[in-house]
Amino acid sequence: MARKEREALLPPDVAAAERARTTGGIGNEGRVAILGTFVAPLERLKLEYVVCGEQSNLFALIHKIATTQGLKGFWKGNFVNILRTAPFKAINFYAYDTYRKQLLKLSGNEETTNFERFLAGAAAGITATILCIPMDTIRTKMVAPGGEALGGVIRVFRHMVETEGFFSLYKGLVPSLVSMAPSGAVFYGVYDVLKTAYLRSPEGRNRLALMKRQQREEVNAIDQLELGPARTLLYGAIAGACAEATTYPFEVVRRHLQMQVQANKLNAFATFMNIVDKGGAPALYAGMIPSLLQVLPSASISYFVYEFMKIVLKVE
Repeated sequence: MARKEREALLPPDVAAAERARTTGGIGNEGRVAILGTFVAPLERLKLEYVVCGEQSNLFALIHKIATTQGLKGFWKGNFVNILRTAPFKAINFYAYDTYRKQLLKLSGNEETTNFERFLAGAAAGITATILCIPMDTIRTKMVAPGGEALGGVIRVFRHMVETEGFFSLYKGLVPSLVSMAPSGAVFYGVYDVLKTAYLRSPEGRNRLALMKRQQREEVNAIDQLELGPARTLLYGAIAGACAEATTYPFEVVRRHLQMQVQANKLNAFATFMNIVDKGGAPALYAGMIPSLLQVLPSASISYFVYEFMKIVLKVE
């Protein structure tokens, strides 16, 4: 009996689980964790520029970390970063689809408009940020100068709560939330615009027609990607890079807020002005190169897994 015929005899929830099991590989969170570990050195380099105020060039910084801390220094704080990144990505994509579908029901439109994508993307980013920012704050504290003396995740958590209160875990929340609207809009909007433009092109229409003819055949999930694997990865990378470049100054301000102690705490605007006074406008883009190098594979694979799992689980 063919797989599709066998699945037709199963209840919908059981059939979905069977499809997920038989596609092989690991789940979305597992892929995110592996990818996060792979690009962790780039995240570490970015934090050295943003958090520690590193002034040397990229290659000099790589040599400095390698000689003073060894190879493991590039993965400093990676565990807590995975604890933050995996749920953040999962919540973000799930929330985006949920909000988009609800907006579609409210508007009564047949297709999602760019404005609805903007609202859904902004709301998804805000939701994921509120739920996951404590782990980001802890990670920043661990990498900052003096962070090693505080110990691991639990000890840093206890230290911050005992000395500065529970809400110190939400330092930098305001610039994070402010940046989420344009970041979500650009991240989802750019990808959807590129995807729509391709599918409306002669090549895209031919691909959709071919896929329609193959509907009754046993075609694997990768071959069912509307854009194909290469374009899905490419458009995801472009969307991620555009979103990162657009909102990167907010990232720098947020990291500086997370490093502050109660005694000399500044608000977001005062922190922004302090960064500019000390380093000029370029200081708002400190660590941009390693950040983009990290975002390119991260965003591309995130979108690939997102589109892949929608096909596997037959999510519209």
